[in-house]
Amino acid sequence: MRIVILMGVAGSGKTTIGRLLAKDLNWGFYDGDDFHPKANVDKIRQGIALTDEDRDAWLAALDRVIRHLISEAHSAVIACSALKQKYRDRLAANQSEVVFVYLKGGYDLAHERLLSRKNHFMKADLLASQFDTLEEPEGVLSIDVAQEPDIIVDQIKQALGLA
Repeated sequence: MRIVILMGVAGSGKTTIGRLLAKDLNWGFYDGDDFHPKANVDKIRQGIALTDEDRDAWLAALDRVIRHLISEAHSAVIACSALKQKYRDRLAANQSEVVFVYLKGGYDLAHERLLSRKNHFMKADLLASQFDTLEEPEGVLSIDVAQEPDIIVDQIKQALGLA
């Protein structure tokens, strides 16, 4: 049983890769964006970057999902920005079943992807704040997101022994 959290800035492909990986492994998929309180979504829609305080309820909701999945012995993939180390520490909570995969990419690629998104509350004008907030993780699998999604999924499966 394992919980794979795909982390990175907006536009790094967390949802796309997460859905593909979960489908390939026949695991559940959870998009972290679905757990934001309405107030957070409203702020983001207005182009206002979230604070640590804003993210607290969101992280608490994701923590509950992770704990439930572990208690039920269900493997899953979760797409979640988890930009700061303290967010990742909170989500992992010393649980060996939780593993992070950093979907790493440059500003230009992420910006281009955000500009092409339809019907998402996160707009390209907040991308710089995501890069400013990002604390790149150490000691986790890091994948270059400039590759094709199927290649990224295969790399994750190989590296985590899920192939």
